[in-house]
Amino acid sequence: MEQFSQLWAEFCVAVNSVDVNPTSAVFRLGVSLLLGCVVGFERKRKGQIAGVRTFALISMGATLAMLISIYVPQEYMAAKRGDPSRIAAQVVTGIGFLGAGAIIHMKGSVKGLTTAAGIWIVATIGLAVGVGLYVLAVAATLLILFILVPLEKLEHKINIGAEIRVITIGVSHVVEDMEPYRQVLKRFDVHLSNVYVDYDYTHQSTVVNLAVRAKEATDYVLLFKELRKVYPTTSISLGHQANI
Repeated sequence: MEQFSQLWAEFCVAVNSVDVNPTSAVFRLGVSLLLGCVVGFERKRKGQIAGVRTFALISMGATLAMLISIYVPQEYMAAKRGDPSRIAAQVVTGIGFLGAGAIIHMKGSVKGLTTAAGIWIVATIGLAVGVGLYVLAVAATLLILFILVPLEKLEHKINIGAEIRVITIGVSHVVEDMEPYRQVLKRFDVHLSNVYVDYDYTHQSTVVNLAVRAKEATDYVLLFKELRKVYPTTSISLGHQANI
């Protein structure tokens, strides 16, 4: 028992040492692996392109960069006059390229910004672990989970924010009065920003594009059902303004 206590004390000293040693290096890589996996699991659960392995590798890579930054001046520069932040500083800049890959542009919309931000902050968590700031790294990870899970649910619950969408309606005759559409949208608390109309007098048909600002929780299925009742409708679809 006494021997175990002595080994534990030596382990604690090693992992909390300012200088890099084999024990602290392996321990910090393990901690960064676990913290990266925690955030990655949440992202993969949401079906994002970056998942457990990606976030774990990013976190470990940042930690390893920080360890090397500390180790080089520690071992190879006289009087330790090197700058441990030089290599690690490039991680914050370089990780932006990886984050950009997580952002997907889809016909006027942008997806993946939250995941890209997660990649960036997980890299900084890896740096924190690399210098031995374990409590700070764990606290940051817990705060990330708070932002990604309960805060997201609260955001959807109170309908914070709105999205710009375009409802395209095909009508089998010439439509000149848009007021009925305005009334339906008003009942669903959808703001009509603009109307774009394409008339086909040869076939007596109209394509109505309603540029609207709607809450994320809007029930488009029910909204479409009501819009179909306004005029004889041949088609109805939801898109982005870039499609017009």
